[in-house]
Amino acid sequence: MIKIKDIADGIRSGNIRSLAKGITLVESRNLDHSRAATLLLDELLPDSGNAIRVGISGVPGVGKSTFIEALGLALTARGHRLAVLAVDPTSQISGGSILGDKTRMEELSREANAFIRPSPSGDTLGGVARKTRETMLLCEAAGYDVIIIETVGVGQSEVTVASMVDLFLLLQLPGAGDELQGIKKGVMEIADAIVINKAEGDNRPRAELARGQIETALHILQAKSMNWQVPVQLCSALKQEGIDAVWEMICNYRHTMEQSGEFEAKRSSQATDWMWSMVSDNLKDLFRRDEAVEELLPTLQQDVAAGRTTPGAAARLLLEAFRGS
Repeated sequence: MIKIKDIADGIRSGNIRSLAKGITLVESRNLDHSRAATLLLDELLPDSGNAIRVGISGVPGVGKSTFIEALGLALTARGHRLAVLAVDPTSQISGGSILGDKTRMEELSREANAFIRPSPSGDTLGGVARKTRETMLLCEAAGYDVIIIETVGVGQSEVTVASMVDLFLLLQLPGAGDELQGIKKGVMEIADAIVINKAEGDNRPRAELARGQIETALHILQAKSMNWQVPVQLCSALKQEGIDAVWEMICNYRHTMEQSGEFEAKRSSQATDWMWSMVSDNLKDLFRRDEAVEELLPTLQQDVAAGRTTPGAAARLLLEAFRGS
C-alpha cells in the first residue's frame, strides 16, 4: 500500500528519502504507480512553482557539468537549495544512465543543500526523461528554489527542455568561427542567454572574438521577447570566474520577465503544452496495453520489417483494432 500522505509530508519537510520515493513513482511505468504519482502531484501542486527553472545545454565537451557544479556551489554558499536534474543518454543494453552525473559533480553532490538526480532518457523524443517535469515539481515542493535541467546537448532535447524552464542557457566554447558553424539556428532562437565557457588564459581572446560574432548573429535572429535582449557572457567554470555574473544575469532575467508579465504567461503556456504532452504519452501507453493491439502487433511488426506491408497500412490496422476493442 503506497501511503501518498506520508510521502507528501516527507517531501514538504525536505526528506531526501521521501523525495526519492516520489520521483521513483513518477518515473515508473507501472499503472498503480502512475495513479499514485498523479495523486501525489495533485497533493503537492500548491507547494510547487516557487523556484527559478533553468535549462542548460551545449555541445559535448563544453563543460556543462563543471559549469553546473561551479554555479551550484556558488548558489549553496549563498543559502540557496539547488536541484539538478541531469538527463543522460540511455544505455541501449541496460536502459539506465551511462554518464553517472554524481561522479562528474563530486563536490556538489556532497553539499547538503544540493540534490542531483541522474535520469535515463528512455524513449522520449530528444533524449529528455519522460517525467522530468513531474520531478521538477516534486523538487520545488521539497523546498529547492533553483532547478537546473541539464540536457545531453544533442537532437531535439534542447527544444523540449526549453519548453519546461523559465530560462534556457546555451553554453558555448571559445572557438569562434568553428563554433558558429556548429550552432543550429533553432537552438540560438530558443536561447535566453549564452555563456562562453573556458574563457581563461590563452582562450580569453578567442572567447572575446566569439562573443562579438555571436552577438552579431543574434541581431539577425528575431528576438524572443520585446523586454529581454539575449546576453552573451564569458566565464571559466574551472577557475570559477564569471559565475557570480551569470547568476546575477539569471536574477535580472526573472525580475524583468516578472515585471513585464511574461514570466507567468510563459508558465501558463507551458502548463497547457504539458497537458497535451501527457495526453499523448498516456494515449500511447493505453494503445500499447490494449489486448487487441497486443495480439496484432507482433505479426504486423514482422510484416513491416519483411516488406510485406507498409508502415502506414499496419498503423491503420492497429488503430482500427484499438477503436474496435
